[in-house]
Amino acid sequence: MQDQVLPTVLDKIFRNESTPDAVFSAGVSALGEVLQCDRIFLYLRDPHTRIGKVPYCWLRSSEYPNIIDSDWKQEPESLPQEDPLFAAALRTEPSIFVEDVETANPQVVNQAFEAKEFGHRALVHAHLCFDGVLWGILQPCVFGKPRVWTQQDRSIIAAVTEKFTPLAVAYIKAANSK
Repeated sequence: MQDQVLPTVLDKIFRNESTPDAVFSAGVSALGEVLQCDRIFLYLRDPHTRIGKVPYCWLRSSEYPNIIDSDWKQEPESLPQEDPLFAAALRTEPSIFVEDVETANPQVVNQAFEAKEFGHRALVHAHLCFDGVLWGILQPCVFGKPRVWTQQDRSIIAAVTEKFTPLAVAYIKAANSK
């Protein structure tokens, strides 16, 4: 099954899409459907200036908070201390799959921060890293209940982050040239 699903997902995301904007728009929606998540957002950042935004957010239903923010904003200096997931991303560690925010190791997840900022119960913190720096975070999540992330889910996330990363770099560089 996994061998059949992954090419289908990638084809759905990347078929007929050539610009980073088109791929990201199609990608978060396709990924949300395939992973059966409640929300997926993509945070893009300039690793040199530490300015970022959330230009893409897909919601299964309007009952979930839309965190889209198309304005570039400076990342808070305290963010790596408040959010161990973000600190891990800055260290370009592998993506992190959290099955239950409420029972996760506090060294991995700050439960209070996640509840206040995002409200989800389970998430993937998928790191888009290139040349030893973080360019973005793709975050599928589920509200209200824990979620076991299967090997198939992990394979899909790995393949999508591999495809998204060079596009994130191109998106940031294009934004900087304007």
